[in-house]
Amino acid sequence: MIKAAPPARRNVLYIASDDLSARLHCHGNPVVKSPNFDRLARMSVQFNNSYCQYPLCNPSRSSIMTGMSPDTTKVWGNQTRFREAIPDVVTLPQLFQKAGYYVARVGKIYHYGNPGQIGTSGLDDPASWQEVVNPAGVDHTKEEPEATCYTPERRSLGSSIAFHASEAPDNQQTDYMVADHVIQMMDKHRKEPWFLGAGFYKPHCPWIVPSKYFDMYRVSDIPAPKFDPSEMKIAPKFAYFTEPPNWNMTMEQRRGAIRAYYAAISFLDAQVGRLLDALERTGQAQNTTIVFWADHGYNLGEHGQWMKNTLFQMATRVPLFVGGAGVTARGRTCHRTTEHLDVYPTVAELCGLKPPANLHGRSLMALLKDPNASWNYPAITQLHPRAEKPVHGYSIRTERYRYTFWNEGADGEEMYDYEKDPRELHNLAQDETSAGLKGKLKAQLEAITKARGRA
Repeated sequence: MIKAAPPARRNVLYIASDDLSARLHCHGNPVVKSPNFDRLARMSVQFNNSYCQYPLCNPSRSSIMTGMSPDTTKVWGNQTRFREAIPDVVTLPQLFQKAGYYVARVGKIYHYGNPGQIGTSGLDDPASWQEVVNPAGVDHTKEEPEATCYTPERRSLGSSIAFHASEAPDNQQTDYMVADHVIQMMDKHRKEPWFLGAGFYKPHCPWIVPSKYFDMYRVSDIPAPKFDPSEMKIAPKFAYFTEPPNWNMTMEQRRGAIRAYYAAISFLDAQVGRLLDALERTGQAQNTTIVFWADHGYNLGEHGQWMKNTLFQMATRVPLFVGGAGVTARGRTCHRTTEHLDVYPTVAELCGLKPPANLHGRSLMALLKDPNASWNYPAITQLHPRAEKPVHGYSIRTERYRYTFWNEGADGEEMYDYEKDPRELHNLAQDETSAGLKGKLKAQLEAITKARGRA
């Protein structure tokens, strides 16, 4: 009797974006034009309450790739390599290498400076990949000096509110090249199982994309978040990154900056669409699991804050889509609270691989079958802001509440009820009627973070 051939192993298209907040059209934003993310959502479970471990590139990416918290990786800034603390860790792509997959990446999966280190490997992890490609388009090699900048001159271009409408075509831009190289890898390795990392640079600033994406938006159609100076007093001082608020931008400048951010999202959306097209064209869509994640969220003026480096909702909440092969509940939205640490065990289980036993997250497989399944796990995000003394903030997010303490509460606390206060305008941390709930959340936060390596 002839034995049936074993089923083909699933491919993994692992797509990362830089500084993308949950502001896509499929997240309910009526202004952003992101049709390919809408398309991805129809192929996936869209996790609407997913959170990063740390609102900064390197700590966040180190956690999602190792499945371990920043207090275990010891990565709290953008210059540290996680293997200094955990040299023998098996990263997610390494797990696939060990299983016989072709494993490669194009662009930014691990951290390197954006835009300064575009075209290099930066703080990449060589052990994770069999092949890497580091493209650099005209947005980096030519057009950065032309960017309009609204933030103080002392800030680097990568941490400035800076943008430029490029006259160069799409195919001369870095992120177009990222998609191109990944598509070539799909073609070349279609007869073997593969794990491909597509690391896009947008919408990280500077927002340099072709002018046609700017033309998709009119400044007059773009609202800016409401802001009152009193908002800078709601939380402890360490909770704020942008001072003075909004970097003293005028309302017109703020709306123009948001327009540039949205243009960068639409350009990113076009590249995601090219990857999805390639899966269908090469006949690999039915056997490929697709994961899309952003390293952290992004403030666009909420509380007068811009960029990341805060523990407020918009900096910590991230887009997460898990779709394609192995996902039962495609086209549905999950409102359960999840975190980056859950990605590693989820991808491993989807592909029938056994992950390391010491991961800090948990598989989302139950939610990929039923997005409303019972799930009572919070998300933890932490931040070590630069300040005049060592400071650390830890935050726990449940489906309804967020509780944050700074230095165990010695330098302040925050607690918000998102059912009643989605804009985080009422800090309940000192509300006597909320003391019991705060105590429970604080105890849960302390227990989880200590189990994950907090000293």
